Amino acid sequence: MSGRTTSVGGRGWTLAVVCVATFMLLLDLTVVNVALPDIRDAFDASFTSLQWVLDAYALGLAAVLLTAGSLADRLGRKRVFNVGFVVFLAASLACGLANDAAVLSVARGVQGLGGAVLFAVGPALIGQEYQGKDRGKAFGVFGGVVGLSIAFGPLIGGALTDGLSWRWIFLVNVPVGLLAMVVSALKMRESRVESAPAVDWWGLVLFTGALTLLVLALLRGEAEGWGSAPIVGMFVASVVLLGAFGVVERRRGERAMFQLSLFRNRTFNGVSVVTLLCAAATMSAIFLLVSYVQNVLAYSPWETGLRFLPLTATLFVAAAVSGSLTTRVPQRLLMGASLALIAIGLFLVALTGPDTSWTALLPSMFGIGLGMGLFNPPRASLSIAVVEPSKAGMASGINETFQQVGVAIGIAGFGAAFQGRVSDLFAQSAAGRQLGPDAHEFGEAVAAGGGAEAVGRAPSALAPALETAARTAFVDGLTDVMFVCAVVAAVGAVVGFAFIRTRDLHESARGETVEVESRAVVNGVDAQGLLEGESAGVPAVAQSVRAGGDG
Repeated sequence: MSGRTTSVGGRGWTLAVVCVATFMLLLDLTVVNVALPDIRDAFDASFTSLQWVLDAYALGLAAVLLTAGSLADRLGRKRVFNVGFVVFLAASLACGLANDAAVLSVARGVQGLGGAVLFAVGPALIGQEYQGKDRGKAFGVFGGVVGLSIAFGPLIGGALTDGLSWRWIFLVNVPVGLLAMVVSALKMRESRVESAPAVDWWGLVLFTGALTLLVLALLRGEAEGWGSAPIVGMFVASVVLLGAFGVVERRRGERAMFQLSLFRNRTFNGVSVVTLLCAAATMSAIFLLVSYVQNVLAYSPWETGLRFLPLTATLFVAAAVSGSLTTRVPQRLLMGASLALIAIGLFLVALTGPDTSWTALLPSMFGIGLGMGLFNPPRASLSIAVVEPSKAGMASGINETFQQVGVAIGIAGFGAAFQGRVSDLFAQSAAGRQLGPDAHEFGEAVAAGGGAEAVGRAPSALAPALETAARTAFVDGLTDVMFVCAVVAAVGAVVGFAFIRTRDLHESARGETVEVESRAVVNGVDAQGLLEGESAGVPAVAQSVRAGGDG
């Protein structure tokens, strides 16, 4: 690898560029939601077309994360990062200029591909510049940006949609991104594995194909039918391609793009599972909560964004605190506690009722924001700490892949559960029974946010009763699904506490964490021993410090 930069300012520019890129690409996961009604009116788009506007981006983002990370280790992280930036910005321009829903969906897919490159390589660029306590602080900033980009989506999307046009939620990426690219070209340094083997093309093709089919099946399963031939065929083909990928990677050994031996690392498995579960629970929750505030409480996009500011502010503060804690507190405690707080926040959605105002969500927002803020910095740091620095791109790509698969599973699975639950609850209501066989279709429209329009098309004599039943079904369905999301987050907390261990980290990162735990022992708390059921005292930790070095 090339020599480490000696300029603190230079590494600060690297952190800034990565954060700007990450903010833009993750913002585009949530910013579109509040603009969907305007996009529907502009193109006279169907519900299926609108789904593709969301799904295409998620599909592109998930498909090439591992591929991008592995290529960056071999070809140069700065080079691959900048190529991803060009693709992302060009696709953003195409989204903003799209003349129909089909063109917008295709452009969104390409935008996701560019975003995947940025997302996979960004943590590796940070990891190559920062070490020790500085690395914890840097990933604290990065983690805060990750959370803020998701939480700020409704607010920024609402401001641009109400103030200018829905097209500007995409076009705004272009000038900001071009400025960041100039900084990247002038200030960021290149790094690669000088002795890296040739590109694993078979691995790239097989894994990308497998993940594309898996995510596509998850995203389209509800619309096409989970038992339909296309969906079952995609799941089967994905499993076959993953099996072939495993065989190819095993034969390539050290030359493989994905080191299968990582699955023998308990902490790698733990971080991967926790990342997937957290993404599945939180992203689906945010999507549904935004839908509730906008479609049931009838706030405009801008007003919806304003009401999510408590979550945003809490997340920002928690991320800043978490970044400094990563070098002071065992990271398993941060990971486990963050998921526990998210679970509590999701449970608190139960305080919402058919007649409550948006303020009933405040306890939930504080819990979710606090948990998300604490989670992202240690997650990003641990994702590259399990491997030697030369493989940081691969490790980062793997972890981001688990995150995006979690997003797809959460949105598809919990979205389908929510739609089915709302439809059933509405059909079982007195007003729903009056509609007869049309009740389930009406309930599906309510779940999709079209309750007001559906009520407007109903006979005027039924409208008041239908409106009440629709609101009640939506809120009850929301609290039921949020309870399930909370259980998923709680499982993630257990995994975080039980499966993340300092001993599994690469020696280049282990010393920093051992120092944290040695201080805990000196202060009378053997954190590692308590959590692993061991009774290692000060001498054992001192031995670990000598073995791990200074990091």
